[in-house]
Amino acid sequence: MVKLIKTKYGYVTPQEAEMDAHLDKWCKDKRRAKKHGAFSLEKKRRKQHTKDKKMPLS
Repeated sequence: MVKLIKTKYGYVTPQEAEMDAHLDKWCKDKRRAKKHGAFSLEKKRRKQHTKDKKMPLS
């Protein structure tokens, strides 16, 4: 019989606990990146706009 581990999600197997830990870390990293503007379309648009200004069309 597999030994169950108590986690914040209840009692789970060691493999499930490991998967939950990886998922929690991934979600935390994604949330942190979003908070710092890594997925910001506005930021990308501003960069594109400045590139267009620097390089006028001939």
